[in-house]
Amino acid sequence: MGKLSKEKKDINIGVLALQGAFREHINSLKKCGVNAQEIKYPNQLKNIDGLIIPGGESTTISKLINKYDFKTYLDEYYHSGKAIYGTCAGLILVAKKIKNEDFGLGYIDVEVERNSYGRQIDSFEEYVWLKFDNEKKFKAIFIRAPRIISAGPEVEILSKINNDIILARQKNILVSTFHPELGDDLRIHEYFLKMVLDLY
Repeated sequence: MGKLSKEKKDINIGVLALQGAFREHINSLKKCGVNAQEIKYPNQLKNIDGLIIPGGESTTISKLINKYDFKTYLDEYYHSGKAIYGTCAGLILVAKKIKNEDFGLGYIDVEVERNSYGRQIDSFEEYVWLKFDNEKKFKAIFIRAPRIISAGPEVEILSKINNDIILARQKNILVSTFHPELGDDLRIHEYFLKMVLDLY
């Protein structure tokens, strides 16, 4: 934890700002004491140490990634080993397989199903345990959430609801089916920042 406190002020985290809840992530990152910036152009990726792909509309974000030629740059960023965190729609975009869909960046070995818990009206909150911090439960907010149907053997499960994986990691990729940026609990953002520093 000392390393995190000592060095996190020196890192730069980008939040993909094509569509979705990017401002909420930036606010959470600033509360954690790090530099945070909106990423709107592919060449901005070279200046950041970690990347968050936020929730929103996955099909729209995917189309904008193609429109602005982000994919090549995102692939290079992923292969460089830097940390990426995908929340909700961001999870869908980085998944290896998406049920009944043909897009997905393939960065984490999971299969996901879009809007698996229902429509906006079916949004809900649940208090869950985090594998890396069992001091108290985390309030997870689910909005048109995807479901992780399956995960490969290299995927570390960090939180579940019943039998559903809701937070997971594989090497430099972190994903959640919910929106930690919509609450005041910063533990998941802090965990991601520790990932960034460990891979720095």
